[in-house]
Amino acid sequence: MNGNHIDVLIVGAGISGIGAAYHLQKNCPSKEYLVLEGRDDLGGTWDLFKYPGIRSDSDMHTLGYSFKPWTHPQAIAEGPAILDYLREAAEENGIVKNIRFGHQVDAASWCSESSRWTVTAQMQKTGQVVGFTCNFLFMCSGYYDYAQGYSPEFAGSSDFRGQIVHPQNWPENLDYSGKQVVVIGSGATAVTLIPEMAKTTEHITMLQRSPTYVVAQPDEDKFANLLRRYLPNKWAYSVTRWKNILWGLVIFQLVKLYPEKTKISLIDMVRKELPDFDVDKHFTPSYMPWDQRVCVVPNSDLFAAIRNKRASVVTDQIDRFVTNGIKLKSGETLSAEIIITATGLNLQFLSDVAIRVDGKLMEPTETVTYKGMMYTGIPNMALSSGYFSASWTLKCDLTCEYVCRLLNFMDENGYRECQPQLNDPAFCENEAMSFTSSYVQRSIHKFPKQGVKPPWCLSENYVKDRLALKYGAIADDVMLFR
Repeated sequence: MNGNHIDVLIVGAGISGIGAAYHLQKNCPSKEYLVLEGRDDLGGTWDLFKYPGIRSDSDMHTLGYSFKPWTHPQAIAEGPAILDYLREAAEENGIVKNIRFGHQVDAASWCSESSRWTVTAQMQKTGQVVGFTCNFLFMCSGYYDYAQGYSPEFAGSSDFRGQIVHPQNWPENLDYSGKQVVVIGSGATAVTLIPEMAKTTEHITMLQRSPTYVVAQPDEDKFANLLRRYLPNKWAYSVTRWKNILWGLVIFQLVKLYPEKTKISLIDMVRKELPDFDVDKHFTPSYMPWDQRVCVVPNSDLFAAIRNKRASVVTDQIDRFVTNGIKLKSGETLSAEIIITATGLNLQFLSDVAIRVDGKLMEPTETVTYKGMMYTGIPNMALSSGYFSASWTLKCDLTCEYVCRLLNFMDENGYRECQPQLNDPAFCENEAMSFTSSYVQRSIHKFPKQGVKPPWCLSENYVKDRLALKYGAIADDVMLFR
């Protein structure tokens, strides 16, 4: 590394950033890279969230890296096991030495004359601002605000005498044993922490405005565990990974083809779990499956907590907080000593880093996404992000491989700059995001536009993306090189 100049600067040392570092080492060995991480440890999401029961909502054979087999018996894995896996990946591949912790990136400025980015970061411990230059900027910092989760203003919240907690900022020593707890929300976070907390609370209630699709499945993949008895870990992992990828694609396509039948099937599964329960009211969403993510319940733990009366579900709207709990629009009051606002995330584009190109501040809404990873008007920059309908890391792996191919192509042809250019506005009609989750719709207006045709639209199909990103031409009709 020449002073503070590096070939590729990676922002973020979570699951995306560690993957990016590995792929650069493997596929672009001549490139020097550095990872800037705002926190004091690696792991991103899996280091940040500390709430009870934190786990994956995707199977680890697809959420894990393509290059590192997941060998734990549990396929739906607990947070600490995932964090250990990420640390192992970073340590085994010598990535940790290239990470600078406590460096919060706040701005990046591109200069066309020098074909370089100048990136500034604030050192969290001292407040000192340090600068770096790089030829390529690889953003791997996720899609939500790490500082604060989304928590709406609830009338009367100052009147409540108990404790109000957002899962993203979980207190280290929160004592909920023997207490009455209300969890506001019915998404992945709520259905994760409720069964775990129900083991020791006096009672815990999931308060939801509207139901979510909830599906029970075993936390172990028997097929994967059987394969490891007879095959090397790498082979068993690869076979299981492809089995799960293809099965997931088939299920997703069937859901989209037959949404009504799928809805009936999913609700019937809940009826079998809760035969003496008002499933129509509490577990029958108004939207179609996969318009929002389906919540996975490993080993039916949420349903078990409801059956044994440790947990309950209330579907209603909040009128206001009161001294001893929550008053509902129906007039009922839910007693609570602790209220947990599992109300979602605040989305961010590029971690709200101020991006300037030749002095001009780039507004995300003025750009168009290219292949789900690059943006019109912004040279030599890519974003590693994942799927909504499948495991996050599947798309990240493909993005990293594409970026490495792009860098090698530029070196081979003597190019210093690349950026996608939208030649035909008809290809971009600002296609709305079909994912209806509140946390997405609440912030989607802040994000770049997408089109209706490739390469300007996001894909949720791993096989198509693999063909396009791993084997498709780098030099196409819209990518400009200089």
